[in-house]
Amino acid sequence: MPDEEKGMDIDMGKKSQTIIKEYLLIGAGTALIAFAVASIYDPSGFVTGGFSGLAIIVKQLTEELVPGGVPLAVTNLVLNIPVFLIAVRLKGRKYIVKTFTATVMLSVWLGILPVVPLAAGDFLLTALYGGVVMGVGIGLVFLSQATTGGTDLIAAIIQHFWRHYSIADIMQVIDAVIVLAGAYLFGIQMALYAVISIYLVSKVSDGIIEGLKFSKAAFIITRKPDELSQILMDELSRGVTGLSAKGMYSGEEKNMLFCVVSRKEIVRLKELTLSLDPDAFVIVTDVREVLGEGFIETK
Repeated sequence: MPDEEKGMDIDMGKKSQTIIKEYLLIGAGTALIAFAVASIYDPSGFVTGGFSGLAIIVKQLTEELVPGGVPLAVTNLVLNIPVFLIAVRLKGRKYIVKTFTATVMLSVWLGILPVVPLAAGDFLLTALYGGVVMGVGIGLVFLSQATTGGTDLIAAIIQHFWRHYSIADIMQVIDAVIVLAGAYLFGIQMALYAVISIYLVSKVSDGIIEGLKFSKAAFIITRKPDELSQILMDELSRGVTGLSAKGMYSGEEKNMLFCVVSRKEIVRLKELTLSLDPDAFVIVTDVREVLGEGFIETK
């Protein structure tokens, strides 16, 4: 078999492994989210924002009409359908494939997982355990570069028209309205505990998806700058900048490469660099914030 065909087979194998890993993360993450909603939040009447919070409100309001209220899975799926239709029209199909999968899987988990009330009646334990479990679940889903739809997708749609607001700002407003609705229905004490849980969800998920929040900058001194820059652009889809440099010991003029990637991608960058040039000199540093294409869009 020619070397080119072997290389293509290896690349296809790696891509397949990546896709499988991403969907496994989605499956595990949505299972944890469903468990937190059905077995921790719902038994205690916690509303922490998002469509899961709305589903708990709908279930409570419909208990007299439907035995046990409208199931959480049904409400979550029904609320997401119009949001996805709008998102497909505005963002395109590719944008929401993983998010659609995550939303369907979340509804499936909500429907099939047995309810095991872990902290029913203990509001502090509900806030703590619910926040940790939900945060881990959301973090795993975000690691696969997907979301579970709901208010974050609504925020993305609104931000499409009002670009001077960030998605995070819009989500905070939407979730605040949902929490206030929960406070009206379940009482202000529940809402105050829910705030603790929301804070934990944010902190735990941030800890897991830190690679999506922060970035890495790599300075690379190599004897093969042209070949390496092409490989990095092809494999990582990231821009590479060549900086003129001079080795003060050798007096040799060099071309140093500069590339900014996510924390997840830095591992692959080092592998690609050292596989091409084992003697390359690589400096990796943390980047707090990156504005521009592929990172934080400013338009």
